[in-house]
Amino acid sequence: MSRPALREAVRAGLGAFVGLGLAGLFVLTPAVDLRLGLYLVAPFGASSVLLFAVPNSPLAQPWSAVVGNVVAGLVGVAVCLAVAEPTLRIALAVGLAITATILCRALHPPAGAVAMTAAMSPEAVGELGFAFAFVPVGLGTVVLVAVAIAYGRLTGRHYPFRQFDDPNRHGTADAAPAERLGLSEAELTDILDRYRHSFNLGVEDLARLIGAAELRAAAHRAGPTTAADVMSRNLVSVAPETPLTEVADLFRRHRFTALPVVGAEARYLGVIFQLHLIDRARDDALRLDRGFGPAMRRLVEGGRTGAVRAADIMGVAGPRGTPDTPLGALLPMMADSDVDAVPILERGRIVGIVTRTDLIAALARSSLG
Repeated sequence: MSRPALREAVRAGLGAFVGLGLAGLFVLTPAVDLRLGLYLVAPFGASSVLLFAVPNSPLAQPWSAVVGNVVAGLVGVAVCLAVAEPTLRIALAVGLAITATILCRALHPPAGAVAMTAAMSPEAVGELGFAFAFVPVGLGTVVLVAVAIAYGRLTGRHYPFRQFDDPNRHGTADAAPAERLGLSEAELTDILDRYRHSFNLGVEDLARLIGAAELRAAAHRAGPTTAADVMSRNLVSVAPETPLTEVADLFRRHRFTALPVVGAEARYLGVIFQLHLIDRARDDALRLDRGFGPAMRRLVEGGRTGAVRAADIMGVAGPRGTPDTPLGALLPMMADSDVDAVPILERGRIVGIVTRTDLIAALARSSLG
């Protein structure tokens, strides 16, 4: 495995803590309850690893998690009731559970542990019967999946992972730019099947990886070009206190796609994209249409009279580069995102900006050369 980011490791661990904590506090109990069946089982820990650490995996999707665990629970209970010898019972339950979940297109590794738990717990199975597969196993898995969906949205991860033919982030049927490969879903599926990776990687992930590889290859063809070679240096910028009306006028006059916001001594503070203005205008219109109170109406009208400033709408968390940043690193920053330009900084001061137009021109020159 490549070296993981500390932030991602903490995100995954905290997600499992939240998921199991909420399940244990409000739905299931840590202690075994054979009367109601509302208790935590060990396989939930393994499910948490998949749901919160590798949410893109086909094995972690809601169908695989819920159906896989329930089917394995049913198989484990059936074997437990039918086979008396412990070793044979456990081995047979796990083996049959793997076969059944694969046939149901619901392979979920913790499902093997669910079947094993049932086979090792004849007393619990005797009390709960086939209900064990639904409570606690099914109910607990549903709770974990629900928490994973909410947690993913709160932390910027997509779960459930979208399918190959889902609408893109613009709501249209076109694939994302980095995934327009000329390969159909069937062809990508065939590649995964041929190399026996259909359980490890989804079609959507494969398309993204191929697209990223093509971008990197295109950067190699561009040669050792850096941001300093292609960036715009004669910049038009605004101060954080610049009124929104003046910002809009600069966009209209210069036909820019981005305006950097700078402080004293050209210190970079953020950037305003045209999309920020569009979003602001849309939100203002919605607030007025919904009949907000006088205070909100005054705030909206303030945007029209100049009371709203550049600092109120600028973005501060976007990608940045330095004059030495290679073209290959700039390409993926703008290939499939809302970022139309990347500020180029040197010791905190903005010295240039690379737009999509600059990148296209650089790639065109390299292909002609």
